[in-house]
Amino acid sequence: MEVTAKLRFARITPRKMRLVAGLCKGLAVEKAHYQLNFCRKRGGKVLAKLLDSAIANAKEKGGIDMDHLYVKRVIVGDAPRLKRFLPRAMGRATPVRKKMSHITVVLDEAR
Repeated sequence: MEVTAKLRFARITPRKMRLVAGLCKGLAVEKAHYQLNFCRKRGGKVLAKLLDSAIANAKEKGGIDMDHLYVKRVIVGDAPRLKRFLPRAMGRATPVRKKMSHITVVLDEAR
């Protein structure tokens, strides 16, 4: 039985987030949490909180053996970009696109 948790519009670029997501794919929940807590990247904290939310969703759903839970998938997708402008020389402006992510964590029971 799959359990999901989603975080939308996270203010971190998808490219940076995918590096962290690769650390915990396929691991048991305890090992994945341990891995994310000691990850030195900023996305580690974001993904650790999302993993906690997915675990809480699994407990709330019921009928799931918490000892055999593992991270089945971590999907990191693009979100809409914030468009800002940076003032430059001679009255010009340069566009700055601040990227965001949609992150989905899927947990499942190991058979």
